[in-house]
Amino acid sequence: MTKYQKICEELLQALPERNKDIVMRRYGLGGEEKETLEFIGESYQVTRERVRQIENDAVKQIKEKAVEYKDFFSIFDEKIKSFGGLKREDLFIESLNEEGGDKNYIVFLLNFVDNLVRVPETEKTYSFWAENEEVIVLVNNIIEESYQKIEEKKQALSPEDLYVRKDISFEKFVSSLEVSKLLAQDDEGRFGLHDWPEINPRGIRDKAYLAVKKVNKPLHFKEVTKLIGEEANSQTVHNELIKDPRFVLVGRGIYALSKWGYVPGEVKDVICNILKKEGSLEKDKIVDLVTEQRIVKKNTIIQNLSNKKYFIRTPDGKYTLA
Repeated sequence: MTKYQKICEELLQALPERNKDIVMRRYGLGGEEKETLEFIGESYQVTRERVRQIENDAVKQIKEKAVEYKDFFSIFDEKIKSFGGLKREDLFIESLNEEGGDKNYIVFLLNFVDNLVRVPETEKTYSFWAENEEVIVLVNNIIEESYQKIEEKKQALSPEDLYVRKDISFEKFVSSLEVSKLLAQDDEGRFGLHDWPEINPRGIRDKAYLAVKKVNKPLHFKEVTKLIGEEANSQTVHNELIKDPRFVLVGRGIYALSKWGYVPGEVKDVICNILKKEGSLEKDKIVDLVTEQRIVKKNTIIQNLSNKKYFIRTPDGKYTLA
């Protein structure tokens, strides 16, 4: 039995059996799922409102007894202080649930912590716990300032880069950002806009994009599949890469990001683009420039240059467009 389970059992001990059963079922204590007022009411053949009344009365009775556990409840105060005085609800509960399996017990016990307040979820923020409600205005200001900065830079930024308000602790600043529904963190801990694919990837294409971007070099689609994980199928990944304009096929099954300067098309198309930009060039120079864009053998490039439909060899030994 964990410390949370033990305290819950002691707090519930003095309740009448029915009241105790209703509270346990409502909060999912004892390893069971949480039950609705209607479901419990049907089992006792009473109305949902009667169940709610019994629950409320029981909670009031428990609050009176909880005063005796002041020392125990101080762990919640200490934990919230370590986060700067506030924490998103799910992250706060997770930080307390060290042994696992205690989530419902922790949620139940938080009802009896006098020094903490629960700030409900809104359209722009997740529910969170704080030392007082005065922090709400500060949290919203921090989120707005950071949102504007990220949007202006058009890239994800580390908490350190965003931390400009020295009037509050760094921990409080980060906890405020975590509360936002408009912002989210990538796997490197940087904050970006929630709807950015690199921050909140949706589907195989976005996950493939992040995988190649992180490695920072062209990859074979099978390597990309491995990086995405078990959920991915190599053929599906290959099909998605073909259709996504963010990727360019640069070798046999090898893809690079177009943002790196790679242009789409076959080898002859790459040569055409080079000659349009540079004018007539010697063979070796063309080979060098093409190999910067494509992972192909030298002979493949030379074979493409011999296609007189597209390229002409000038008297001085250079190549130009036909």
